[in-house]
Amino acid sequence: MSVARRRAFITSVGDLLASWNLPHATGRVYGLLLVTEEPASLDAIAAELELSKGAVSTSVRQLDSWGLARVIPQPGSRRLLIEATAGIETLLEASHARARTLIAALRDGEDLVNPGPAQDRLHDVIGLFASYVDVGEQMLSRCRHTR
Repeated sequence: MSVARRRAFITSVGDLLASWNLPHATGRVYGLLLVTEEPASLDAIAAELELSKGAVSTSVRQLDSWGLARVIPQPGSRRLLIEATAGIETLLEASHARARTLIAALRDGEDLVNPGPAQDRLHDVIGLFASYVDVGEQMLSRCRHTR
């Protein structure tokens, strides 16, 4: 892959993740990790993307929390290596965990509303997120069984 094409890809992933309300730098770090053969250090990522080490560190924490990257500690060293995760499975699993937390919080509020529009709305939102998790779990199960 040419350097120009690599940079365009990295920028494109940055733009896409920015449309998901993640910082552009986070998307660029993810784009770089996707096209990097071996796990990369924070310093290497910062140098290639011309970002501060702090911006890269923040980006890596965000990617890790979304299940898009994995941090690999180096025994006997403070140095960390980072790699992109395998893909949709880890992203869905992380998203499902967030959705389950939201569902639990919403259910905690069910006793705050009387029968009527607010209760109906709250139940609709709980149902929406519960359905999202259920369908996603079915997708993941099918993916795992086809391997």
